Amino acid sequence: MRQPSCAGEFFRYTILSVFGTLGVSCYILADTFFVSKGLGTSGLTALNLAIPVYNFIHGTGLMLGMGGATKFSVCKSQGNQELVNRVFTNTIYLVVLFSIAFMLPGFFASRQLAFALGADQAVLEMTITYLRLLLLFSPAFILNDVLLCFVRNDANPQLVMCAMLIGSFSNVILDYIFIFPLDMGIFGAVFATGISPVISILIMVPHWGKNKNSFHFVRTGICMRIVQSDLSLGFPSLISQISSGIVMITFNAIILKLEGNVGVAAYGIIANISLVVVAIYTGVAQGAQPLVSRFYGQGNRQQIQAVLCYAIFTTLALSGILYTLIFAFAQPIAAIFNSECNAELQEIAVTGLKLYFMSAPFVGYNIILTTFFTSIEKAFPAYILSVLRGLVLVIPTAFFLSFLWKMIGVWFTYPATEILVASLGFVIYKNKYREEKSYEN
Repeated sequence: MRQPSCAGEFFRYTILSVFGTLGVSCYILADTFFVSKGLGTSGLTALNLAIPVYNFIHGTGLMLGMGGATKFSVCKSQGNQELVNRVFTNTIYLVVLFSIAFMLPGFFASRQLAFALGADQAVLEMTITYLRLLLLFSPAFILNDVLLCFVRNDANPQLVMCAMLIGSFSNVILDYIFIFPLDMGIFGAVFATGISPVISILIMVPHWGKNKNSFHFVRTGICMRIVQSDLSLGFPSLISQISSGIVMITFNAIILKLEGNVGVAAYGIIANISLVVVAIYTGVAQGAQPLVSRFYGQGNRQQIQAVLCYAIFTTLALSGILYTLIFAFAQPIAAIFNSECNAELQEIAVTGLKLYFMSAPFVGYNIILTTFFTSIEKAFPAYILSVLRGLVLVIPTAFFLSFLWKMIGVWFTYPATEILVASLGFVIYKNKYREEKSYEN
């Protein structure tokens, strides 16, 4: 008997998820725009130096959220309500633990961290201010990521989209108010960013008020099996975000030597556009994840494959559109963030936009495949792809290509790394697929 198509459900989840993740990417994108207008090249450089820390915080939130929500979906599809509540409760315990770990350096080591990230005297104080508040707001960022994942997987993607969009829209409005009318400078930019997840969390409160939720905080001790499951299943999501931070730190260090602060500011434009592009792919992946995990819990292999195909083809179509737009409008995109009309910055940024985003289809494919493996509780292949993208390949490739071709080599690093990982990912997936077919036969 032929099973009904899940295409409609996939596109409903995906469209809502993409809108939501695009909203989240506006946290930093709005900062970039307003900081560039209000504080110029120095402010843009300070912001770009601090963004990797945001990647670590957001990555931790996604690790706990995706790991816990994946296990939650599998348990829910199997009707195990007791385990569902214990999974959620233990995930909240981890939120508290990691929040403390981020807040401590915010209180005591912001200056040392700013120096470690490459801030010089011209941008040091602004970088310290941004880092300190970003770290102190880490509990809000992490809890928001976790609740977004759980509420989405609890069949309420509409509320998640509203929470993300309203939180991000608030960030844009507050950015403008704090930086311009109130003249709060870089402090205003990061303060607006920190308030946004708080607003998002408040938007999700009705999910509990109407008793629509199927997960609850219960009195239970720490279960190491659940903690291990959360961390192992969510670890690829952390690595994906950390990879962005590591790429930025590595590129910042190389570009500082090649082009100085102007080069870093130009890369800041590209990195922030990259946040938007990756957010779109992450939205597709997170839209597919609840469905894949549910069908996995039900043992429905045919629907799992259908959702994966929908996700890959959607990502490839979006990649074609995105790269065409970036290539055609590279000049005006760079000009938006170049408030001082710096010709050198404009030239570097335009070239970078056209070369860096050749990676788009491969980045999307890698994000989809990594999330797919996590969703079916196959964490090890996801580890391999994530670690290769974020640690093993990108750093030596960046140094090697920049040595050969200077800034052109820097821009080609990202496409080269993602192409290699995508090729390996395809081989791993085909081998897993053959193993499963062989097991069934």
